[in-house]
Amino acid sequence: MEITLEKQSESKATLKVHLLAADYEPKIQEKLKDYGKKVSLKGFRPGKVPASLVQKMYGKSVKVDEINSLVIRSLQEYIQQNKLHVIGYPLPKPDSGKDLDWDSPVDYKFDYEVGLVPTFTYTLSDKIKLDQYEIGQSDESVKTTLENLRKQYGQMTDGEEVKEGDFVNGELKEVNGNFSSNTLVPTNRLNKKGLALFDNKKTGDLINFNIEELFDDPINLAYVTGRPKEEVDLIKGAHTFAISGIRRSGVAELNQEFFDKIFGPGKVTTEEEFTAKLKETIAENYKRESDQWFNKSVKDYFVNNTKIDLSEDFLKRWLLVSNEGKVTQEQVDNEYTAFAQELKWSLIKGKIGEDNQIKVEHEEVLKQAKDMIMAQFGISSITDEMQETIDRVAENYLQSEEGKNYQNLYEQAFNAKVLDFIKEKVSINTKSVTAEEFQKLVEA
Repeated sequence: MEITLEKQSESKATLKVHLLAADYEPKIQEKLKDYGKKVSLKGFRPGKVPASLVQKMYGKSVKVDEINSLVIRSLQEYIQQNKLHVIGYPLPKPDSGKDLDWDSPVDYKFDYEVGLVPTFTYTLSDKIKLDQYEIGQSDESVKTTLENLRKQYGQMTDGEEVKEGDFVNGELKEVNGNFSSNTLVPTNRLNKKGLALFDNKKTGDLINFNIEELFDDPINLAYVTGRPKEEVDLIKGAHTFAISGIRRSGVAELNQEFFDKIFGPGKVTTEEEFTAKLKETIAENYKRESDQWFNKSVKDYFVNNTKIDLSEDFLKRWLLVSNEGKVTQEQVDNEYTAFAQELKWSLIKGKIGEDNQIKVEHEEVLKQAKDMIMAQFGISSITDEMQETIDRVAENYLQSEEGKNYQNLYEQAFNAKVLDFIKEKVSINTKSVTAEEFQKLVEA
């Protein structure tokens, strides 16, 4: 067998396979001989079916399977031996392998397209200036968070009259149509006109309105009617709503039961401790959001400022083939830009790691698995007695899913190391912002 590489560009090549009959014929005859020992056919004793009949029955299918297996295995070996950095895996050219003679022991030629990782360079220095945001914690943000938590954990009660924030049960009916549904209207989703229609109404009241005037956001109309959002534009005209119940969310008291629900049994026991813990938690959340935003900024900078020429036509075809009918060509076309961005970032991270000998050891992956498991079970520290159990659970987790769990945690650890390395090399400009200002930045 002979395999040669023909480059069309830095990012795309053709692997040409010249397969001789001597490469595959002995293996095929060996398999057919083995088939002859096992095949059961009426009129013949087991193992006594003539070789010519076995060849006629199974020869072509065995040949096709053996050649496919041989070619794929040989391509993988060629890629490894020649240290080719490929993207995805080789794909047979659309016209390769057509109209072949499968009945005779002849030589074959196959052509495979392969995507290559192109040569590229990146810049990493203190001349790169990136903004990182330090989100300030105001008394107002703490107050708002506390109010939301108290509402979230408050008891639901029945209301006598509809007030803003209530949930109103009832039957929604189309006046000049057949539509009818028992539904729930969250008053905080109504616009000003809709809220005015429901305000102060009681159980048993009937409200009349044109339904398209109740909400500003079409999603809310879809939610209340139970209709697909694609049909929202068709929902119009006169409707009635017969109120059958009014539910109101109460406000949880600042007591031990509430403290335990938020932070766990016995973690805090006074309002002062609760407020301090709440501030600490908000600060941790803000830092996590700020770090995520900065990491995204790092990724965006390097992807946008590093020239990597990818083979778009090969990658689109590979995405379509590798997903085995789960996606359409239109979906691939629409999502290719996002895929290419992620691929470029992955290549950049890999090269930075390789150039700077950034590695992740097994013990680091194991520690990450143990930290994750402890967090899932709400364990902040472990005793000597628990250590062996945690270790065993972590090892089992890393070995499950055919190694995918290990690979995912390895990638997370490697990504974190590369980002930390980048942060040491670039110039970071820290800016103090309020939570509201940060939210506007994210939305923008």
